[in-house]
Amino acid sequence: MPPLPRKAENSKLPARWVKKHGAFYYLVPADLRDQWDGKTWFRLGGTLAEAYRTWADRVERASNISTVGALLDRYALEVVPHKAPKTATENLKQIQRIRPTFADVSIHDVEPQHVYQYVERRTAKTAAKREVEVLSHAFTKAVQWGLMKQHPFKGEVRLEGAKPRTRYVEDWEIIEVMALPSRRKKGSVGMVQAYLRLKLLTGLRQRDLLLLTMSDCKDDGVHVTPSKTKGSTGKRLIYEWTPELRAAIDDALAVRPALSPFLFCTRYGTGFVTDETGEARSWASMWGKFMARVLKDTKVTERFTEHDLRAKVGSDAESLERARQLLAHADARMTERVYRRKPERIKPAGA
Repeated sequence: MPPLPRKAENSKLPARWVKKHGAFYYLVPADLRDQWDGKTWFRLGGTLAEAYRTWADRVERASNISTVGALLDRYALEVVPHKAPKTATENLKQIQRIRPTFADVSIHDVEPQHVYQYVERRTAKTAAKREVEVLSHAFTKAVQWGLMKQHPFKGEVRLEGAKPRTRYVEDWEIIEVMALPSRRKKGSVGMVQAYLRLKLLTGLRQRDLLLLTMSDCKDDGVHVTPSKTKGSTGKRLIYEWTPELRAAIDDALAVRPALSPFLFCTRYGTGFVTDETGEARSWASMWGKFMARVLKDTKVTERFTEHDLRAKVGSDAESLERARQLLAHADARMTERVYRRKPERIKPAGA
């Protein structure tokens, strides 16, 4: 049977994979159908992550990989699943975007100029650089797996990173946001405000805050294991009790829309973070609506992000080391470059 012409949405998938009816399917070659339950179209899964896991369970890893597409497939099967759920989800999306350009290229023919050309053609430069990072790591693994002797562009490609944001959220803006009236006693605005109070006390990342449970609130404080992200220490933290921290926890409990093991939950009592992908889409939607109300009903005129709030915690800390500790960074250089946004105050000479 001749290969079917591929739709644009399928061109980013591994060979013979097709997305249809809201799921991912493998078009099984006739001579291999006995290995795939006798099916012509084998359903791999409803999500991309599930499809790759099913594929990994069925297919023996090939050691004679010759194309970038095949390398990306093995990387998706063997490396990506071991990353944090949200990172894994993003990596799979990045692989999908980079695949059409490099899939049929020999792993031995990729050169630095090809990477530069890829980034140059993309309008979303930051996203393109993240995709190149995944491609680069795949080639690092290719060397480790003995597929090639050396990385084709490591150390040869230097892409300028996006400049750190400089938005500093002023104290008066926080006062305005916290004074925003809630139309409901539980959930919605009140929940986001409780979330903000806790975030400004701890500096925790979104995922870590949304995964907090009542069992994390122990006699000696709030126990947190930071998410596995670039620059994170990964060490378990204990935020010791203070009157302000206890009040923030009580506020969060008071506005929960349902009984739940989670400190912040949906109206059904479930957590906001999806185990499968590590994403929190319903929370992102709630945050977006909240910020829309902030811009409409308060004196705040510029939107701010959750990262901007983490940066406020880092900027307001009395020292760089204290900021690094609060933000759970392994290296203070990241804290200084990205999260210390207040101007440095310097006394004139002779003062």
